[in-house]
Amino acid sequence: MTLAAPVGARVTPRLGVRRGLARVGLLGGLGAALVVAVVVAAGHGQLDVSPAEVVGSVLHRLGLDLGPLPSHPQGETTLWQVRFPRVAMAALAGAALAAAGALMQGVFGNPLAEPGVVGVSSGAALAAATVIVTGWTFAGTWTIALAAFVGGLLTTLLVYTTARDGGRTEVVTLVLTGVALNAMTSAGLAFLMFVGDQQAREEIVFWTLGSLNGSRWAYVAVSGPIAAVGLVAALLMARQLDLLALGDRAARHVGVDVERLRLRVIVVVALLTAAAVSFCGIIAFVGLVVPHLVRLVAGPGHRLLVPASALGGAVLLVLADLWARTAVDYADLPLGMLTALVGGPFFFWLIRRARRTAGGWA
Repeated sequence: MTLAAPVGARVTPRLGVRRGLARVGLLGGLGAALVVAVVVAAGHGQLDVSPAEVVGSVLHRLGLDLGPLPSHPQGETTLWQVRFPRVAMAALAGAALAAAGALMQGVFGNPLAEPGVVGVSSGAALAAATVIVTGWTFAGTWTIALAAFVGGLLTTLLVYTTARDGGRTEVVTLVLTGVALNAMTSAGLAFLMFVGDQQAREEIVFWTLGSLNGSRWAYVAVSGPIAAVGLVAALLMARQLDLLALGDRAARHVGVDVERLRLRVIVVVALLTAAAVSFCGIIAFVGLVVPHLVRLVAGPGHRLLVPASALGGAVLLVLADLWARTAVDYADLPLGMLTALVGGPFFFWLIRRARRTAGGWA
């Protein structure tokens, strides 16, 4: 007994240091991967710019002449007016969607939970399509983003209140209600396409397929602050989500207001989804795939899972968008189609894995 305490005292700090180093290593590795992905994506396309010239152009804008500038006459214009806004939007959308997925899976305890499943994405898209067809511009550049946020928030609040039973939220009912609302909002999108003109139809198709084509700095200036607020709020709720993983009753015993936490998560998820959907359209499965992959490496703790998922989602969508615009010459493939090609098989694998280990979800 006299020897056990000193041994424990020595092991515990070492374990904490190892976990801290692992956390820093994972976030640092994902951050480095994001920087590399941004440089490669910005330089690759119909007009190729070398990585050294991309870095040199960025340093030149920062007032540091430490690298070569693009040798092509249109290189600088292509980078700063076309490539960098698109890459920035891809990183913002990927980070927002992945963080939203991590939040939803944590708060509802369901590995299938993500913005598309419970109706956030489709509700946001329906509201944005309504603004497009009617031509409302009540908030200038922010109109579509605000409409997407309000649409996603109202849809998820409707799902939440419908699924509540006796002061608690039934996860299965929540997901099934989200499926029903997804069908209803899809019908609403089809109706808007029917009554809208040709230009409105094309924009709605853009929303349903998902694309970053035509991204501008003005769009980044709108989506960036929304995504930043949502990510900060997600990080602030991470500790409560860790406690919620112990179960509703245990979380209540340590002071967590479970229903209020779920309501706050719904608002933050709507905010994050609006940041992505408002200018990129519906991009499926990012919020499902990335948190699961990060969880395999980082574990279930949300204080690491949320920022790591955000970085991983940014890397994934930057690379997916690079694939979308370079896979076929002189064509820009729908980004949502490509993420579904990856996410669909992953979804099937997740179902088989759950059935094999736990017999499915109750």
